[in-house]
This record gives sequence, structure tokens and C-alpha cells, in this order.
Amino acid sequence: MASLRDLKARIDSTKKTKQITGAMEMVSASKMGRAERNAKGFVPYSDKIQQVVGSIANSHTDVSHPMLTKRKVNKTGYLIITSDKGLVGAYNSHVLRDLMKTIEERHNDPSEYTLIVMGSKGFEYCRRRNLPIGKSILGVADQPEYAEIRELASETVQMYTDGEIDELIIFHNHYVSAISQVVTQKQLLPIEDIADLGNANSEYEYEPNEQKILDVLLPQYAESLIFGALLDAKASEHAASMTAMKSATDNANELIDDLSLAYNRARQAAITQEITEIVGGAAALE
Repeated sequence: MASLRDLKARIDSTKKTKQITGAMEMVSASKMGRAERNAKGFVPYSDKIQQVVGSIANSHTDVSHPMLTKRKVNKTGYLIITSDKGLVGAYNSHVLRDLMKTIEERHNDPSEYTLIVMGSKGFEYCRRRNLPIGKSILGVADQPEYAEIRELASETVQMYTDGEIDELIIFHNHYVSAISQVVTQKQLLPIEDIADLGNANSEYEYEPNEQKILDVLLPQYAESLIFGALLDAKASEHAASMTAMKSATDNANELIDDLSLAYNRARQAAITQEITEIVGGAAALE
């Protein structure tokens, strides 16, 4: 049995850990609230681009664009969003598990796909397994601005336009609520359902013409999908961190209770032993 001193040291250490995890839980809750507002605030912008692009694609003109055309898939691009830090529970492992499952099911050779990675955890995971990383960005802020990922988003979309990849699929955690995040796998390119998002009868006037507007808006729309997914993933990351820290705090409370019970029992046994020794000594003197 551990000594009273050891039990006391463990109790004090666990209490300090509890203070840290409790503080981290509150910080994550604050970040999650702001990230959730950022994600929701971006939706109207993304929806408006969808509406305009969908209206053009759904019109009866002869507009066309490579991003709207499905072609034979010789190489796939996977965009993965993970965190840069740990202490987020299963946030990263769920995304990476689904990624590896998809790769194993669809590909026989690394030349058939390339990875675009956001986040240090995903980058290190893929690097250790010698997976083909085409592009990466590390150290994205907790509340990211579009300027941080503009270059990566633009280059990723350009990879499809240039024919380096024939489809782009994104993996990230979708924020449902503070206690629920769901791994989402979505095809970003080619854009197959854009016509369903617009109305051919919408009263838009295009200058200089619909084709030129589509040429400008479609890359911006694809880039907005990437940024929107990042905002969604950040809200999920902070929610996962908050949940993990709450769980750690609850576990610390349980451990403190168990250690305190063991400490009190050991202390009681020590006191009983001392009383017994005193009584025995007094009896021996009589």
C-alpha cells in the first residue's frame, strides 16, 4: 500500500492537473463559440455565390466550364483538415481513419492520388506513412482568416483546372453541436449539383457575359467551399477540445475521490496502529 506521503502527493498533483484541464475547458468553450459564429457568418456569402453560379449553370445558354464537367479519374486529390495541436480527443483520428479506409478501397498505388493537408497532426501522420503529400499548410490560427489559406485554396483549385487531378475530395469534421462532430467526406470538384442551387428565372444581368462571369466565380466558389470547410472544422476542433478537457476534469475528480478515500483509510489504519501500540506498551508496564 502506498504511504500517506505518496497518496498526499498524488492528490495534490491531480488537483493541479484538474485546475489546468478546467481552465483549458473554459478557453476551448470560448473559442468554440467564436468559431461557430464565424462558420455561420460565412454561410450567406457562400450561399449567394452558389445561387449566382447555379443560376448561370441552370440557364439555357451555352456556358461551360471544366469544373462542371466530370471526366475520367486518373488521379484524385484528397484535402484533409486536422488540428495543429493535440488534446482534442478523437478529432484527428476519426478523419485520418476514414481517409486511410478510402485510400485502401480505391487505390492500389500512391501515384493514383495526392494529399493536400491542413494541420500538423495530419501532416505528421501522412509523412510517417510515406503518403504522397502534394501541398500542406501548418499553424492555421484558431480563428482563421481567408488570407491565411488563399494561396493553398487557389493552388488546389488550379491543380484541377490544369488537369493534375481529376477530382477533389475533402475530409473534415462537421460541427453539429458542442458534443457532436461528424466526419464528412465530400466531393468538391467537379461540381456536379450546382445547377440545382440556382434558378434560371432569377433576374440577374451579367456584364460582360455569363461565360466570363462563370470563369471568375467558379474558382472563387470552389475556394469558398474549402474555406467554409475549414471554419466548420475549427468549430468542431474547439468543441472536441472542450469535451476532452471536460472528460479529463471529470476523471480527475473521480481520481481525487478515490485517492482521498485511500488516504483516509490509510490514515485511520495508522492511527489505529498507534493506539494499539500505546495500549500494548501501557499494559506491558503494569
